[in-house]
Amino acid sequence: MVSSQLGLIGCSLLVVAVALLKGVTADSYTVGEDLGWNIPPAGSVAYSTWAASKQFQLGDVVVFKWTGPHTVAEVTAADFSSCTKSNPIALYDSSPARITLSSLNGTRYFICTEDNHCSVLGQKVAITMGGTGQSDNSDDGDDWWRWNSASSLTFGTALSAVISTVVIFFLNYI
Repeated sequence: MVSSQLGLIGCSLLVVAVALLKGVTADSYTVGEDLGWNIPPAGSVAYSTWAASKQFQLGDVVVFKWTGPHTVAEVTAADFSSCTKSNPIALYDSSPARITLSSLNGTRYFICTEDNHCSVLGQKVAITMGGTGQSDNSDDGDDWWRWNSASSLTFGTALSAVISTVVIFFLNYI
């Protein structure tokens, strides 16, 4: 009787643990979806609208795909606003460029460094972690709640609780 209860509880806990682990898988996003990383027909609104519709999380991969003369440069917020391309944080010159969102630093900024693609034609995108993108391209600091690590802590806490429960349960029957 006790062994069948142990098996049932053990299986239930395993199902809960697997469900929790499945919830933290990374997603992959193609910037601009069908448009790709090309000159947007309506200016920067195309990319800001695309980013605003997504919820980027730690570990997600942002993929820039393009044809023709384009690049992707990660830049600071100030360089993003002014489309300054002389001091990029990182530069990617071959498509597809895959960028893993590996730190909780709020918003990351990307521009095309070719000619006037950013400054006149609007080929730039801001990726905001942990929430929706900012379609107005502003960074006023009031969005700390979008990218804080609370969701990671919640998962870690839940997983720790499940593992602790399993260990304590089995120690009681040894």
